[in-house]
Amino acid sequence: MPEQVVSIRSFIRHVGIPDTFTVISDGSYTDDSCRLLRRIHPCVEVVPLKELLRSDLPQCVSEYAQLHAMGRKLSALMSIPVNGPTIYTDSDILFFPGGIDLVELATPDDKYTRYLPDCSNSLDERIIYDDSEKLNPINAGFILFKHELDWSFAIERLANIKGVPGYFTEQTVVHLTIHQNQGKPLCPQRYILNVEDQFIYPDKFASKEIALRHYVRDVRHKFWFNLAFT
Repeated sequence: MPEQVVSIRSFIRHVGIPDTFTVISDGSYTDDSCRLLRRIHPCVEVVPLKELLRSDLPQCVSEYAQLHAMGRKLSALMSIPVNGPTIYTDSDILFFPGGIDLVELATPDDKYTRYLPDCSNSLDERIIYDDSEKLNPINAGFILFKHELDWSFAIERLANIKGVPGYFTEQTVVHLTIHQNQGKPLCPQRYILNVEDQFIYPDKFASKEIALRHYVRDVRHKFWFNLAFT
């Protein structure tokens, strides 16, 4: 919850005030937590996941959602209404002054979904059918949607998976889907997912020039080094 608050504040400060900043609650937020989130800014709303979900989700996605938190995330990503440029962001992402670039990237004239390049192949190889499909790995923590995606290619793979979907299955479905829909990468020097500084104390990448950094598990502690930017 504290991460969520700081992340939202950093977005509003450095990117701007969206029409709506929707926080998707999996049911773990208390009423007090929801009130605190709404107090950040009038644009913030908290929506229970069950109210967001589309009624026509594929059965394999609904079953995955019942088994695993990442299945619930996949069901949320597939249910987000995309009526014009729409950003999805995890709560462990901080935005920096360079994030103002997102305003230009969000122009409706650009039809391409933009994705955050991953620094490793964190993929479920059970739904990767060819080594070429591993190229240009996508991290599902930040996505700039420009239009509704066609998920059918990857969902067919999910429906035929051997065994139970796991932690990286969701990210692999997103990876396959965005590539199938001709998504384009965000600049990895400005939209940072990198863990090479995990064993040194300073945050090697935080600066006024970058747009955001995704503080994944290996560098999660560095999230709190940068409150001056929020």
